[in-house]
Amino acid sequence: MTDNFKPHILLVEDDKALAEWICDYLRLRHFDVTHTTRGDDAVELINDINPDVVLLDGMLPGLDGLDVCKQVRPHFSNGIIMITARDEEVDEVLGLEMGADDFLVKPIRARALLTRINLILKRQQQLKNLNLNQETQHDTQASSELSFGSLTVNQATQVVSLGGQILKVSSKEFELLWVLAKHAGEVISRERLVTELRGFDYDGFDRSIDIRISKLRKKLLDDASNPFRIKTVWGKGYLFVKDAW
Repeated sequence: MTDNFKPHILLVEDDKALAEWICDYLRLRHFDVTHTTRGDDAVELINDINPDVVLLDGMLPGLDGLDVCKQVRPHFSNGIIMITARDEEVDEVLGLEMGADDFLVKPIRARALLTRINLILKRQQQLKNLNLNQETQHDTQASSELSFGSLTVNQATQVVSLGGQILKVSSKEFELLWVLAKHAGEVISRERLVTELRGFDYDGFDRSIDIRISKLRKKLLDDASNPFRIKTVWGKGYLFVKDAW
């Protein structure tokens, strides 16, 4: 743990001496600790402060630990460690069924307590990282797909679909379509297309772009004699029409 990030622990324990020892022990190890002695107060605190880990005694005034766990678990996703003085398997099973993540039996050993807390924090961080990666991946996938009405062009998979049907396009045709679609509504000159797609300046004679445009129009059900989806703007270049799909 570092001073820059202090996990917040909520301790719910009505044994004053034990609570003081746990609070002092965890604060010395750079945790923020909030303490309450009542189960009903614990429910409000969990809702208010959303602690990183809850240390929850089983027997409490106001509301016992099992009922606290049962009430908060539907909306509280962080770790709950149940603590009890009764070394009975049924208590552990009930605690876990109510949504506890782990279980400690009194008398509590300092190293065991710290280990359980750190394991839960580690799992929570891994889950956050996984969710973040999934969101980033989703954003990346979304940014690599363009949609215009019934047309979808996906750069990651190089799949083009029109009206729900996947079209057979070559890699060169896809590259051209992607550039045009990425600049939908903008006239793109033949010179710019040649430079971007072929890597050299247009010499005035290269007709490869025109041939690909012709093939794309046919596959995209454009009108060859009077194209309305990929228009030719004479003397300027080509225009991918946004609302023609």
